[in-house]
Amino acid sequence: MKVKGSLYADVSLLLVAMIWGSGFVVTKNSLDHITPYFLMTYRFMIAFILMGIVFFKKLKKSTREDWKAGAIIGTFLFIAFATQTVGLNYTTAGKQAFITATNVVMVPFIYWAISKKKPDMYEIVAVFLCIIGVGILSLDDNLDFGYGEFLTFICAIFFALHIASIGYFSNEHDPIILSVIQILVAGILSTMFALLFEPGGAGLNNQSLFSVLYLAVFSTLTAFLIQNVAQKYTTSTHAAIILSFESVFGGLFSIIFLKEVLTIRFLVGCISILIAVLTTETKWKFLRKDISEDTDNVV
Repeated sequence: MKVKGSLYADVSLLLVAMIWGSGFVVTKNSLDHITPYFLMTYRFMIAFILMGIVFFKKLKKSTREDWKAGAIIGTFLFIAFATQTVGLNYTTAGKQAFITATNVVMVPFIYWAISKKKPDMYEIVAVFLCIIGVGILSLDDNLDFGYGEFLTFICAIFFALHIASIGYFSNEHDPIILSVIQILVAGILSTMFALLFEPGGAGLNNQSLFSVLYLAVFSTLTAFLIQNVAQKYTTSTHAAIILSFESVFGGLFSIIFLKEVLTIRFLVGCISILIAVLTTETKWKFLRKDISEDTDNVV
């Protein structure tokens, strides 16, 4: 049952990565029509209202400790999305997708600090393979990191904190309650920043309305609900590695829909990330099994 639950969690997290990957393209297009903080306000508040209606009975049973945990997770989530959304004004969707995935190298060490659970050697090797892949995918020939790239790297740090905090709190709290609270906190903070820094930027047109609804219903409500539930059945490091496929999907969708260029570098980077995922998923047990069987046959 534990293995089965872990498998379902992995598949669910891969679906989340695909949804988030598509979100880079949708957000990039949205920023032509709406300001960053108001885009975040709409996506989080719409998602909260829908989640609040569906899970109202659960939310009524929430405790003060649930709200404390949800507030911490929600604050990390807001900062991550704020730096990511603003940063996307200054870089490409594909490049941002890959830089965001650097959070995978940070998660095991952050989780180690808060839970005292030391990552194993396979996880350490996997995260470094993943960061190499991300570096190959995202850096220019002259290794330039502009303002957009800098904001995106800050975003990666806070996504790492977000993933680690979910892993830490989901063992003691209902993941659905945490999901609703974190979305509300992120929505309130987004509204405050929108009113402070983007007065008059709240208008929606037909083009931006579809994008806002997609980001609210799929990239926010659906994705974060799945993530919070799935992380009860896997480790934070494991989740981070699978979620790093967001960068691969983001790059693919950017090539398909935004006409960004497909290069050999892109393929090499994707292969590096794939090897990282295989390392943390299987710990290469199937190779050791084959070797063991061959030895037995020889004997």
